[in-house]
Amino acid sequence: MKKDGLLAVILGGGKGTRLYPLTKYRAKPAVPFGGKFRIIDVAISNCLNSHINRIFVLTQFNSHSLHRHIYGTYRLGHFYGGFVDILAAQQTLEHTEWYQGTADAVRQNLSYIIEGNTKYTIILSGDHLYRMDYREFLNTHIQSGADFTISVKPVSPQDAGDFGILQTDKDNHILRFAEKPKGDTLESFRSPGLPPETPFLASMGIYIFNTDILLKILEENPSDDFGRHIIPTSIGNYRVQAHLFDGYWKDIGTMDSFFQANLEMASPNPPFDLYDEDAPIYTHARALPGSRVENCKLYCTLIGEGSILRDSEIRQTVIGIRTRISSGNLIENCVIMGADYYRFDSSGAEPPIGIGQKCIIRNAIIDKNARIGNNVRIINENNVREAEFPTYSIRDGIVVIPKNSIIPDDTVI
Repeated sequence: MKKDGLLAVILGGGKGTRLYPLTKYRAKPAVPFGGKFRIIDVAISNCLNSHINRIFVLTQFNSHSLHRHIYGTYRLGHFYGGFVDILAAQQTLEHTEWYQGTADAVRQNLSYIIEGNTKYTIILSGDHLYRMDYREFLNTHIQSGADFTISVKPVSPQDAGDFGILQTDKDNHILRFAEKPKGDTLESFRSPGLPPETPFLASMGIYIFNTDILLKILEENPSDDFGRHIIPTSIGNYRVQAHLFDGYWKDIGTMDSFFQANLEMASPNPPFDLYDEDAPIYTHARALPGSRVENCKLYCTLIGEGSILRDSEIRQTVIGIRTRISSGNLIENCVIMGADYYRFDSSGAEPPIGIGQKCIIRNAIIDKNARIGNNVRIINENNVREAEFPTYSIRDGIVVIPKNSIIPDDTVI
């Protein structure tokens, strides 16, 4: 890559407690979504579609599944001239601890960034759903003459309290930052030139740094986190610019946001378009047959390849690869992640992988390789918001059946 190019660093996230138990066996960016993808595919695809072909992914917790997916999917090859490489937390002579935060993770890998020999470094989150051309972002950064630039999205007063809020002047230079401000403090953070319905600018957690400035800031400031520490204290000392983004963007690091974002993909006019040929979302290429649907009633359903559906009514549901659904089922508002392999025959001691007969399943996430028996009702009939049981969890009112779980015949949840 040329010296004036752009190196990407994707933060793989922490323990993923907000998405547990989906993160019980995998890192948060490796969680499946949209029937066939992994969350990490979004950030990597945005990079590749923006002609960024040098990409580091920083990982730490439950990273085996993520490593396997990345190395099995993103082989850019010698002639492409780039890489998607994983930098896992490791002990060295200089660093003996695990990553303590986003800034600390980057700091522990500065030697790799220096070796990249690029003028600019973009730092991305691995658990956001959006489509962005980072070349436009870089243009904003270069034309403004900034030391670093933050991508921001206008938000309403109702939503502003959930984000880090930035205040800009009329030229989009960033003046101040506050983490999740409320009341009068929030009101003082209105930025000029924004519509009254979205008068605040939320940080998207996406940054472009001049690489030499990034090195300098991380050497001067020993703090662990970009959003909470590095960015607020650097705004007064460096020239910081805002890049306005007005497209779809969602943090899918919580169970409710992850669930809703998936269901939106099955709607008639999904806000996040999986069918954009100019900026596709890449993922692992699989040699799977087309899905087979036998005598089913389907309403707003997204179906991954290699699935077999029989004589069931399915509404507003995302169905992942290799999913088996037997006859007589009613499934509504669900995310079914499918299976890693075909194993439909049952020994009789436990149900086969997939969903058995005559089940009713509503508002649920069924993780990969789960075995749901016959006459099972997953309906959260007591409207529980949060609960933990040996074979399932309830998060934000959503029943989550973890990976490899077995739900016996006639179970009621």
